[in-house]
Amino acid sequence: MSKLFKVFLAAVAVTLAITGIVVGTREGVDIAQRTKYPIAYGELITHYAGENDLDPFLVMAVIHVESNFVPEAQSHVAYGLMQLTEDTAAWVAKDMRVTYDYDIADPETSINFGCHYLRHLIDLYKNTDTALAAYNAGMGNVNGWLEDKDCSDDGVTLKYIPFPETRSYVVKVNESWEYYRTTDFADLDDERGKINNEYNEQ
Repeated sequence: MSKLFKVFLAAVAVTLAITGIVVGTREGVDIAQRTKYPIAYGELITHYAGENDLDPFLVMAVIHVESNFVPEAQSHVAYGLMQLTEDTAAWVAKDMRVTYDYDIADPETSINFGCHYLRHLIDLYKNTDTALAAYNAGMGNVNGWLEDKDCSDDGVTLKYIPFPETRSYVVKVNESWEYYRTTDFADLDDERGKINNEYNEQ
């Protein structure tokens, strides 16, 4: 095969690829965004977010970053959609006066307990980003940072988060929250509308 012919074939391949991209851009973007920002368990999220006076799209964002909506997800000692540890789940169960046996890997239990815990953190810290930092790094670490002038000026907000993982976590949750609240991609629009309607009716 001559060098000239190889160049010709490469040019044809590029042309076809560009054509495919142009024709399928919207569909491709929708699929890519749906893959990057999945959505599931809308009814459970809306229900337990409503019970705890939370924005359901914030809960979706936490789930997205914690487990990417995979109920079997496990990292270190955390389990389930909202990645609760056994100690945190036990505290939540006691605070909610749960008397039945529970499985923190169960999607409904994870969303129920996770929403309750997130509400507790927001009420405690009076700031969503600070609460998200505590959700990821633990209250002990956050309490220490709030008392450190290098990390907080007012004891409420964090100007600097020492843990890179937690810094990234807060940014990712906020990015996901913004996406779920505002996206206009067709594949998510109907589901977003349903959640909005249910949320506003509560």
